[in-house]
Amino acid sequence: MHDIVYQLRQRRDRFSPVERRIADAILADIPAAAQSGVGELADRAGVSVAAVSRFAKALGCAHVRELRAWLAEAGAVGRRFLDEADAPPLPALHAQIGDDIEGVLRRNLAGFSEQVVREVATALSTARRVHVFGMGGGSAVFSQELQQRLTRLGLPVAACSDAVAMRMLAATLEPEDMVLALSISGLNPELRQVLDIARGYGARLAAITRAGTPIAAQVQWLLPLSLEETDFVFKPSASRYAVLLAIDVLSTTVALLDPAGNRERLRRIKLALDAWRGGDEERLPLGD
Repeated sequence: MHDIVYQLRQRRDRFSPVERRIADAILADIPAAAQSGVGELADRAGVSVAAVSRFAKALGCAHVRELRAWLAEAGAVGRRFLDEADAPPLPALHAQIGDDIEGVLRRNLAGFSEQVVREVATALSTARRVHVFGMGGGSAVFSQELQQRLTRLGLPVAACSDAVAMRMLAATLEPEDMVLALSISGLNPELRQVLDIARGYGARLAAITRAGTPIAAQVQWLLPLSLEETDFVFKPSASRYAVLLAIDVLSTTVALLDPAGNRERLRRIKLALDAWRGGDEERLPLGD
Protein backbone atom coordinates (compact mmCIF):
# COMPACT_ATOMS: atom_id res chain seq x y z
CA MET A 1 0.00 0.00 0.00
CA HIS A 2 1.40 3.38 -1.03
CA ASP A 3 -0.11 6.27 0.94
CA ILE A 4 0.94 9.00 -1.47
CA VAL A 5 -1.24 11.60 0.28
CA TYR A 6 0.62 11.05 3.54
CA GLN A 7 3.97 11.32 1.76
CA LEU A 8 3.08 14.56 0.02
CA ARG A 9 1.76 16.18 3.17
CA GLN A 10 4.59 15.02 5.42
CA ARG A 11 7.39 15.94 3.03
CA ARG A 12 5.94 19.21 1.71
CA ASP A 13 8.10 21.50 3.84
CA ARG A 14 11.22 19.62 2.76
CA PHE A 15 10.50 19.84 -0.94
CA SER A 16 12.27 22.33 -3.19
CA PRO A 17 10.11 25.26 -4.40
CA VAL A 18 9.45 23.46 -7.71
CA GLU A 19 8.60 20.18 -5.98
CA ARG A 20 6.31 22.02 -3.58
CA ARG A 21 4.37 23.52 -6.51
CA ILE A 22 3.85 20.05 -7.97
CA ALA A 23 2.80 18.62 -4.61
CA ASP A 24 0.33 21.47 -4.05
CA ALA A 25 -1.14 21.00 -7.52
CA ILE A 26 -1.68 17.32 -6.82
CA LEU A 27 -3.11 17.81 -3.33
CA ALA A 28 -5.53 20.46 -4.62
CA ASP A 29 -7.40 17.79 -6.62
CA ILE A 30 -6.06 14.25 -6.28
CA PRO A 31 -8.63 12.49 -8.52
CA ALA A 32 -8.00 15.05 -11.27
CA ALA A 33 -4.23 14.66 -10.91
CA ALA A 34 -4.60 10.90 -11.25
CA GLN A 35 -6.35 11.41 -14.59
CA SER A 36 -3.92 14.02 -15.90
CA GLY A 37 -1.15 13.34 -18.35
CA VAL A 38 2.35 14.49 -17.49
CA GLY A 39 1.92 17.62 -19.62
CA GLU A 40 -1.39 18.51 -17.95
CA LEU A 41 0.08 18.03 -14.50
CA ALA A 42 3.07 20.20 -15.44
CA ASP A 43 0.71 22.94 -16.63
CA ARG A 44 -1.32 22.73 -13.39
CA ALA A 45 1.83 23.21 -11.34
CA GLY A 46 3.44 25.74 -13.70
CA VAL A 47 6.59 23.64 -14.11
CA SER A 48 8.27 21.67 -16.87
CA VAL A 49 7.44 18.12 -17.88
CA ALA A 50 10.95 17.09 -16.86
CA ALA A 51 10.35 18.51 -13.38
CA VAL A 52 7.26 16.32 -12.96
CA SER A 53 9.25 13.25 -14.05
CA ARG A 54 12.01 14.01 -11.56
CA PHE A 55 9.40 14.58 -8.84
CA ALA A 56 7.83 11.16 -9.48
CA LYS A 57 11.23 9.45 -9.16
CA ALA A 58 12.00 11.42 -5.99
CA LEU A 59 8.86 9.88 -4.47
CA GLY A 60 10.06 6.39 -5.36
CA CYS A 61 8.03 5.91 -8.54
CA ALA A 62 9.61 4.33 -11.59
CA HIS A 63 7.82 6.84 -13.83
CA VAL A 64 4.89 9.27 -13.89
CA ARG A 65 2.46 6.48 -14.79
CA GLU A 66 3.22 4.80 -11.49
CA LEU A 67 2.68 8.10 -9.66
CA ARG A 68 -0.72 8.41 -11.36
CA ALA A 69 -1.56 4.85 -10.27
CA TRP A 70 -0.75 5.73 -6.66
CA LEU A 71 -2.88 8.86 -6.94
CA ALA A 72 -5.77 6.83 -8.36
CA GLU A 73 -5.49 4.48 -5.39
CA ALA A 74 -5.57 7.46 -3.02
CA GLY A 75 -8.55 8.99 -4.79
CA ALA A 76 -10.51 5.73 -4.60
CA VAL A 77 -11.19 6.27 -0.90
CA GLY A 78 -13.52 9.11 -1.89
CA ARG A 79 -13.47 12.88 -1.80
CA ARG A 80 -15.16 12.99 1.59
CA PHE A 81 -11.87 11.82 3.14
CA LEU A 82 -9.75 14.23 1.10
CA ASP A 83 -11.70 17.48 0.98
CA GLU A 84 -12.13 19.62 4.06
CA ALA A 85 -15.76 20.29 4.86
CA ASP A 86 -17.25 22.63 7.43
CA ALA A 87 -19.11 20.88 10.23
CA PRO A 88 -22.65 22.07 10.88
CA PRO A 89 -23.43 23.74 14.23
CA LEU A 90 -23.75 21.20 17.03
CA PRO A 91 -27.56 21.40 17.39
CA ALA A 92 -27.94 20.77 13.65
CA LEU A 93 -25.37 17.98 13.79
CA HIS A 94 -27.17 16.28 16.67
CA ALA A 95 -30.44 16.46 14.74
CA GLN A 96 -28.71 15.06 11.65
CA ILE A 97 -27.40 12.11 13.64
CA GLY A 98 -30.92 11.31 14.82
CA ASP A 99 -32.39 11.72 11.34
CA ASP A 100 -29.73 9.45 9.81
CA ILE A 101 -30.42 6.74 12.38
CA GLU A 102 -34.17 6.94 11.80
CA GLY A 103 -33.68 6.77 8.04
CA VAL A 104 -31.39 3.75 8.31
CA LEU A 105 -33.85 1.91 10.54
CA ARG A 106 -36.84 2.54 8.27
CA ARG A 107 -34.95 1.65 5.09
CA ASN A 108 -33.55 -1.58 6.49
CA LEU A 109 -36.74 -2.71 8.15
CA ALA A 110 -38.47 -2.46 4.77
CA GLY A 111 -35.76 -4.68 3.27
CA PHE A 112 -36.21 -7.64 5.63
CA SER A 113 -38.31 -10.56 4.41
CA GLU A 114 -40.65 -11.90 7.10
CA GLN A 115 -40.32 -15.41 5.65
CA VAL A 116 -36.51 -15.31 5.66
CA VAL A 117 -36.41 -13.95 9.21
CA ARG A 118 -38.70 -16.76 10.36
CA GLU A 119 -36.64 -19.41 8.54
CA VAL A 120 -33.41 -18.15 10.10
CA ALA A 121 -35.04 -18.01 13.53
CA THR A 122 -36.28 -21.59 13.15
CA ALA A 123 -32.85 -22.78 12.01
CA LEU A 124 -31.23 -21.09 15.00
CA SER A 125 -33.70 -22.53 17.48
CA THR A 126 -33.26 -26.08 16.16
CA ALA A 127 -29.47 -26.10 15.64
CA ARG A 128 -27.30 -28.33 17.80
CA ARG A 129 -24.94 -25.39 18.22
CA VAL A 130 -24.67 -21.92 16.71
CA HIS A 131 -21.49 -19.99 15.97
CA VAL A 132 -21.73 -16.25 15.33
CA PHE A 133 -18.70 -15.07 13.36
CA GLY A 134 -17.81 -11.40 12.99
CA MET A 135 -14.47 -9.72 12.35
CA GLY A 136 -13.43 -6.08 12.56
CA GLY A 137 -14.48 -3.39 15.00
CA GLY A 138 -18.24 -3.32 14.54
CA SER A 139 -18.90 -6.90 13.46
CA ALA A 140 -16.89 -8.35 16.35
CA VAL A 141 -18.92 -6.32 18.86
CA PHE A 142 -22.20 -7.24 17.17
CA SER A 143 -21.36 -10.94 17.26
CA GLN A 144 -21.20 -10.67 21.05
CA GLU A 145 -24.47 -8.74 21.07
CA LEU A 146 -26.22 -11.50 19.11
CA GLN A 147 -24.72 -14.12 21.40
CA GLN A 148 -26.16 -12.31 24.42
CA ARG A 149 -29.60 -12.02 22.83
CA LEU A 150 -29.80 -15.71 21.96
CA THR A 151 -28.19 -17.23 25.06
CA ARG A 152 -30.88 -15.55 27.14
CA LEU A 153 -33.32 -17.73 25.22
CA GLY A 154 -31.41 -20.88 26.12
CA LEU A 155 -29.73 -21.42 22.75
CA PRO A 156 -26.20 -22.90 22.54
CA VAL A 157 -24.54 -19.86 20.94
CA ALA A 158 -20.90 -18.79 20.87
CA ALA A 159 -19.43 -15.66 19.29
CA CYS A 160 -15.98 -15.63 17.71
CA SER A 161 -13.95 -12.89 16.01
CA ASP A 162 -10.52 -14.51 15.75
CA ALA A 163 -9.61 -15.71 12.23
CA VAL A 164 -7.66 -18.78 13.36
CA ALA A 165 -10.26 -19.82 15.94
CA MET A 166 -13.04 -19.43 13.38
CA ARG A 167 -11.24 -21.75 10.96
CA MET A 168 -10.81 -24.33 13.70
CA LEU A 169 -14.45 -24.12 14.75
CA ALA A 170 -15.67 -24.31 11.15
CA ALA A 171 -13.73 -27.53 10.68
CA THR A 172 -15.61 -29.16 13.60
CA LEU A 173 -19.12 -28.41 12.31
CA GLU A 174 -21.78 -30.90 11.25
CA PRO A 175 -25.06 -30.58 9.31
CA GLU A 176 -26.91 -30.06 12.62
CA ASP A 177 -24.85 -26.92 13.31
CA MET A 178 -25.28 -23.34 12.11
CA VAL A 179 -23.06 -20.35 11.38
CA LEU A 180 -24.40 -16.81 11.35
CA ALA A 181 -21.90 -14.40 9.78
CA LEU A 182 -21.88 -10.67 10.48
CA SER A 183 -20.15 -8.41 7.97
CA ILE A 184 -21.09 -4.84 7.18
CA SER A 185 -18.97 -4.83 4.01
CA GLY A 186 -19.67 -8.39 2.87
CA LEU A 187 -16.09 -8.58 1.60
CA ASN A 188 -13.96 -9.90 4.47
CA PRO A 189 -11.65 -12.54 2.90
CA GLU A 190 -11.00 -14.49 6.12
CA LEU A 191 -14.72 -14.77 6.83
CA ARG A 192 -15.36 -15.92 3.26
CA GLN A 193 -12.81 -18.72 3.67
CA VAL A 194 -14.35 -19.77 6.97
CA LEU A 195 -17.81 -19.97 5.41
CA ASP A 196 -16.41 -22.19 2.66
CA ILE A 197 -15.01 -24.55 5.28
CA ALA A 198 -18.29 -24.65 7.22
CA ARG A 199 -20.29 -25.25 4.05
CA GLY A 200 -17.95 -28.10 3.11
CA TYR A 201 -18.95 -29.91 6.30
CA GLY A 202 -22.66 -29.32 5.72
CA ALA A 203 -23.33 -26.58 8.29
CA ARG A 204 -26.28 -24.28 7.71
CA LEU A 205 -25.22 -20.72 6.87
CA ALA A 206 -26.88 -17.34 7.34
CA ALA A 207 -25.53 -13.80 7.18
CA ILE A 208 -26.35 -10.24 8.09
CA THR A 209 -24.55 -8.26 5.38
CA ARG A 210 -25.00 -6.26 2.19
CA ALA A 211 -26.85 -7.93 -0.67
CA GLY A 212 -24.86 -8.61 -3.81
CA THR A 213 -21.59 -9.20 -1.95
CA PRO A 214 -19.42 -12.35 -1.93
CA ILE A 215 -20.48 -13.28 1.60
CA ALA A 216 -24.16 -12.83 0.72
CA ALA A 217 -23.69 -15.29 -2.16
CA GLN A 218 -22.22 -17.97 0.12
CA VAL A 219 -25.10 -18.38 2.56
CA GLN A 220 -28.51 -20.02 2.51
CA TRP A 221 -30.27 -17.16 4.26
CA LEU A 222 -29.56 -13.44 4.04
CA LEU A 223 -30.77 -10.54 6.13
CA PRO A 224 -29.67 -7.74 3.79
CA LEU A 225 -28.20 -4.47 4.99
CA SER A 226 -28.93 -1.24 3.14
CA LEU A 227 -26.12 1.21 3.84
CA GLU A 228 -25.78 4.84 2.86
CA GLU A 229 -23.01 6.90 4.42
CA THR A 230 -22.99 10.70 4.49
CA ASP A 231 -20.13 12.96 3.44
CA PHE A 232 -19.54 14.06 7.03
CA VAL A 233 -16.80 11.58 7.95
CA PHE A 234 -16.54 12.52 11.64
CA LYS A 235 -20.01 11.23 12.47
CA PRO A 236 -20.06 7.54 13.47
CA SER A 237 -21.55 5.28 10.83
CA ALA A 238 -25.31 4.94 11.00
CA SER A 239 -24.94 1.46 9.49
CA ARG A 240 -24.32 0.16 13.02
CA TYR A 241 -28.01 0.63 13.74
CA ALA A 242 -28.95 -1.47 10.71
CA VAL A 243 -27.07 -4.42 12.20
CA LEU A 244 -28.63 -3.88 15.63
CA LEU A 245 -32.06 -3.75 14.02
CA ALA A 246 -31.43 -7.07 12.27
CA ILE A 247 -30.28 -8.60 15.55
CA ASP A 248 -33.34 -7.34 17.42
CA VAL A 249 -35.76 -8.49 14.71
CA LEU A 250 -34.13 -11.91 14.56
CA SER A 251 -33.82 -12.52 18.31
CA THR A 252 -37.40 -11.39 18.94
CA THR A 253 -38.64 -13.80 16.27
CA VAL A 254 -36.65 -16.61 17.92
CA ALA A 255 -38.21 -15.77 21.28
CA LEU A 256 -41.73 -15.90 19.84
CA LEU A 257 -41.19 -19.42 18.48
CA ASP A 258 -41.41 -20.65 22.09
CA PRO A 259 -43.14 -17.88 24.04
CA ALA A 260 -43.93 -19.89 27.15
CA GLY A 261 -40.47 -21.40 27.46
CA ASN A 262 -38.67 -18.15 26.77
CA ARG A 263 -40.85 -16.16 29.14
CA GLU A 264 -39.85 -18.61 31.86
CA ARG A 265 -36.15 -18.29 30.97
CA LEU A 266 -36.35 -14.50 31.06
CA ARG A 267 -38.20 -14.66 34.40
CA ARG A 268 -35.35 -16.70 35.86
CA ILE A 269 -32.81 -14.19 34.57
CA LYS A 270 -34.76 -11.31 36.12
CA LEU A 271 -34.95 -13.14 39.44
CA ALA A 272 -31.23 -13.92 39.43
CA LEU A 273 -30.32 -10.31 38.58
CA ASP A 274 -32.67 -8.83 41.19
CA ALA A 275 -31.10 -11.04 43.86
CA TRP A 276 -27.62 -9.96 42.76
CA ARG A 277 -28.43 -6.24 42.44
CA GLY A 278 -30.41 -6.07 45.62
CA GLY A 279 -33.41 -4.47 43.93
CA ASP A 280 -36.56 -5.42 42.11
CA GLU A 281 -37.20 -2.56 39.69
CA GLU A 282 -39.54 -4.14 37.16
CA ARG A 283 -38.45 -2.15 34.10
CA LEU A 284 -34.67 -2.53 34.36
CA PRO A 285 -33.15 -4.24 31.30
CA LEU A 286 -32.19 -7.90 31.63
CA GLY A 287 -28.46 -7.52 32.06
CA ASP A 288 -27.91 -4.94 29.28
